[in-house]
Amino acid sequence: MVRVGLTTERVVRAGAELADEVGFDQVTVSELARRFDVKVASLYSHVKGSQDLRTRIALFALEELADRAADAIAGRAGKDALIAFADAYRDYGREHPGRSAAARLRLDPETAAASAGVRHARMTRAILRGYDLTEPDQTHAVRLLGSVFHGYSSLETAGGFSHSAPDSQESWMRILDALDALLRTWPTTPAP
Repeated sequence: MVRVGLTTERVVRAGAELADEVGFDQVTVSELARRFDVKVASLYSHVKGSQDLRTRIALFALEELADRAADAIAGRAGKDALIAFADAYRDYGREHPGRSAAARLRLDPETAAASAGVRHARMTRAILRGYDLTEPDQTHAVRLLGSVFHGYSSLETAGGFSHSAPDSQESWMRILDALDALLRTWPTTPAP
């Protein structure tokens, strides 16, 4: 019997909140059941287990982040779009460290193809069209940008830049300036 008030959406949202509090790797159905003050079996009407819960949180986070990024880049192009997109990722990571980690969960190909991850890739490629990149360079650039955005956000959230000068915001802006310059002058031949 499904417990009154529990829905799959509520369970996933609570799991996302839990991820932000304790870290995505610590999210389990057992811990979530404790938060709801229910037996673990009560949650199995909504999720199949901890891995299913983590996958659903990842999908939730990808959707939430895609919506935020889309709003940020609407009506922007070139460097302005790049900065808005990057800031959306960084801000999301600061506000939701567990969800941000969830958004990087490796999904099976079928789930990934149906996820908001596809929207992220399309938005990144739309930004890159302003830099005149063609394949395979566009794919290389998508990977570069994702690595920088997620990497910087992860390091910053973990406190990696809090004890040294210059300020992390200054470094962030310098990095975005460097990425813009790199994308405008992308090498046309592969490195040896």
